[in-house]
Amino acid sequence: MARHEGSSGAVSMSTVAVVMALLLLTGFEHGDAATTFVVGDSNGWNLGTEGWPNGKVFRAGDILMDEGGYRSCIAPRGAKVFNSGKDEIMLSRGQNFFICTTPGHCQAGMKIAINSL
Repeated sequence: MARHEGSSGAVSMSTVAVVMALLLLTGFEHGDAATTFVVGDSNGWNLGTEGWPNGKVFRAGDILMDEGGYRSCIAPRGAKVFNSGKDEIMLSRGQNFFICTTPGHCQAGMKIAINSL
C-alpha cells in the first residue's frame, strides 16, 4: 500500500510559491540599486587607474565622452568636467569613458573605460 500526503493541487501551489520566490530573489539581485564606486579604490583617481575597472560589474547612468576622446586623450567640446574630487557620476548602460584633462595625465594612463550592464 502506498502512502500519499497532500493533494496534487497543494504540491502545485507549493511549486508555484517556490518558483515565484526564486524569481523575486533573482530580480532583486539584478535590480536597479546603484553601487557607489571610488575610482582607483584607496589610491583614488591617479596615474595607473586604467586597469581599475577590471573585475568590477558596473550598471547604468551618464556617458561623459565617446571612445574617440578616450583613445586620443582629448575631451570633446562640451564634455562635462568634474574637478571637486568628490564627484559622483551615474553610469549609462554600455560603454562609459573617463579621462583626466590635466596635460600629460591621460597619456600616462589616467583614464578608464567602463562597460555597464
